[in-house]
Amino acid sequence: MVDASEYNKKCDCDWCPGCGNFSVMVALKNSLARLGIKPHESVLVSGIGCSSKTPHWMNMYGFHGIHGRALPIATGVKLANSELTVVAAGGDGDGYGIGLNHFMQSCKRNINLTYIVHNNRIYGLTTGQASPTTNKGTITRSTPFGNPEEPINPLLIAISSGATFVARGFSGNLAQLQELVKEAIAHKGFAFIDVLMPCVTFNRMNSIEWYRERVSPINSDHDFSDKEKALSLALKWNGEDGEIPTGIFYKIDNPTYSDGLPQLSSGALVKKKLDADVSDVLKEFM
Repeated sequence: MVDASEYNKKCDCDWCPGCGNFSVMVALKNSLARLGIKPHESVLVSGIGCSSKTPHWMNMYGFHGIHGRALPIATGVKLANSELTVVAAGGDGDGYGIGLNHFMQSCKRNINLTYIVHNNRIYGLTTGQASPTTNKGTITRSTPFGNPEEPINPLLIAISSGATFVARGFSGNLAQLQELVKEAIAHKGFAFIDVLMPCVTFNRMNSIEWYRERVSPINSDHDFSDKEKALSLALKWNGEDGEIPTGIFYKIDNPTYSDGLPQLSSGALVKKKLDADVSDVLKEFM
């Protein structure tokens, strides 16, 4: 039995009051505990951004990486020690900007880890520039005459790239978010959750109230395994006004990347004895 308090850390969190990052962190702590995963059995990898500070505030193994590179690092951790529960976290700028190709490749490979994107639709840490999910026409510090670009649809990218668990959450619905995170971690394969949230300091348009008026849970009779229906659901919202579906869009069982590697079939790499003689190589560099 694991208590969520085991994931608490004795330090002060410096997120802005009202930030959606708090909900994601609570959902992650509670989900890991409900699954019986102990802090030393889990690792959280992040990139750069407000959300990427999460490893600092949780009592578990953590790695604060560089901008957009959370997923390659998380992949390396999982391949080296397959017994660990690996979660990657980052923001929309981190994951959908410089990290977009890593995102698509991780979906394609079906790496057995969970990726949670804190999507506040703005670059918060660097004080309010337009991100890949910022609405067209939005005035920001980097787009004073209005954002000239259409926002990307991360759910469409994930489903079409090969992710086997794709969901959208909302930081204002903690009960639903916790269930999504728990199911994502329990899923065998690449599990992705796009979490919509406010940036109370730099994105005043997409506030918590704005989302509450628009989010709507997906019908309980939705067939998770139907790719066409999942894609159709993902197309229902383009980032502007209108109903925003939340919940699990797509979920199937497919072999993971590790399943195709004979080196991992007999256990974690970190527990294997190295039989190769590397003395000549060491002499060359020492």
